[in-house]
Amino acid sequence: MTVFVAVTGASGAIYADRAIRALAEKGVEVWGTLTPTAGDIVRHELGIDLRELGGPDAGVRWYACDDLSAPPASGSSCADAMLVAPCSMGTLGRIAAGMAESLVTRAADVCLKERRPLVLVTRETPLSLIHLRNMTTLTEAGAVILPACPHFYTQPTTIDDLVATVVSRALEHLGVPNVDQPRWSPPPEP
Repeated sequence: MTVFVAVTGASGAIYADRAIRALAEKGVEVWGTLTPTAGDIVRHELGIDLRELGGPDAGVRWYACDDLSAPPASGSSCADAMLVAPCSMGTLGRIAAGMAESLVTRAADVCLKERRPLVLVTRETPLSLIHLRNMTTLTEAGAVILPACPHFYTQPTTIDDLVATVVSRALEHLGVPNVDQPRWSPPPEP
C-alpha cells in the first residue's frame, strides 16, 4: 500500500510527523509533499528540517509541491490513499472548489475522481459557514473530514498520547489496520 501525505501550513505539524512514523512502522510506502508555508510551521513547531518528518527510517519519497508531473498527480499512478495533515482551511477550500493548481490539490482531486480514500485532518477553530460548506462539499464527494480532536476515554497523559488518538483514527480511514489504540468500552459498573 502507498499513502500520499500532504502537509499544509496549518498548525499541527506533529500530526504529519506521527502519521508518517506510524505508516512507516506498518510497512506502508509513504510519498509526501509540503506546501511552502508548511516548512515554516514544521521548523517552528517541531524544530526539525522538513525532510526529517517521520524520522530517519521513514523512507518518505518527497515531491515538490509544484510538481504536477509527480505520480500522485495522475490517476494511473496515484497512491492508494491520501492524508492531508494538518489541513488548512485554504487548502480545504481549494480542494472543494476543484482548484488543482498544486500537487496537494491535484492529488486530492485525483483521489476523489478515482474514489480512493482522502482524509483531511483539519486544524481550525471556530469554523465559519464557508468552512462548513466546503467540508460538506468534500464529504459529499467522498472525502473524510477528520478534525484534530483527540479523545480522552483512554486517559492520555502526554501530548503524544493525544496526537496518537487522532493519527489512529486517520489511519483507520485510510484503510491501514491500526490496533495501537484501544477501542471505547464502557467503564465497569460500580
